[in-house]
Amino acid sequence: MPNLPDVVLWSIPAFVLLTVLEMVSHRVHPDGDAAGYETKDAATSIGMGLGSLAFDALWKIPVVAIYTAVYELTPLRVPVLWWTIPLMLLAQDFLYYWQHRGHHVIRILWACHVVHHSSRKFNLSTALRQPWTGVTGWPFYLPMIALGVHPAAVAFCYSINLVYQFWIHTERIDKLPRPFEYVLNTPSHHRVHHASQGGYLDRNFGGILIVWDRMFGSWVGETDRPVYGLTKNIETYNPLRVATHEYAAIARDVRSAHDWRERVGRVFRGPGWQPGPMPERSPQPGATPEAAA
Repeated sequence: MPNLPDVVLWSIPAFVLLTVLEMVSHRVHPDGDAAGYETKDAATSIGMGLGSLAFDALWKIPVVAIYTAVYELTPLRVPVLWWTIPLMLLAQDFLYYWQHRGHHVIRILWACHVVHHSSRKFNLSTALRQPWTGVTGWPFYLPMIALGVHPAAVAFCYSINLVYQFWIHTERIDKLPRPFEYVLNTPSHHRVHHASQGGYLDRNFGGILIVWDRMFGSWVGETDRPVYGLTKNIETYNPLRVATHEYAAIARDVRSAHDWRERVGRVFRGPGWQPGPMPERSPQPGATPEAAA
């Protein structure tokens, strides 16, 4: 088993320090157009982050078991060396793009990821607003395991990806020089991703690199000032409700569905999917128009 550090755990002091500095900067040099900080919102984001650490520890048990089984079954092995780690990071970032995109276009996956988009603020504390049902991401990384990458190396790459994304949750950094904006995911790109305007919805899914969005047609540059949050915002700071509100909405929609096609659509189609109009029943042979009505 490769001896790799827990990048997220080691980064927590930096997360705290940078968040405090950003809070102070908003106090000292306020920007009237920026979303800024709000105490209850920031507290909810931090609470969601702490809760995710606890729940992720539980979800890791079955995920590690599955990853280990697949790793033992494959005859392939990728050594953890100085030159293979960048290739692993590249592969993980590519798969993260599809994980992220999938969590926006499949509603049951969106029910997990919506937590991260539920704040109407955009600051470093928003980066900490993580779901408590993060178990939905593991299938996307099975190709790496099947190709012989050790599960610990996959977790290491995923941690680096998450740590990188912390700093892009800010309005205090404007657009970077063009070469950086073209290749890397930046605060400007990620502001678009968190916006709720129609032209910005479901765009800029990249983790570290934005080139995947450019390649697969999901990139949009920042022009209009983003309006953060959801298309239908939730009016709560209760962490439990923030973590579960979309699951509850899915359950309500499934209960009120007219048939199995609609029930499946409510779970596995996009978050905004609506069933088409119910077809009118044709009159039965010999029935009067009144009876068919």
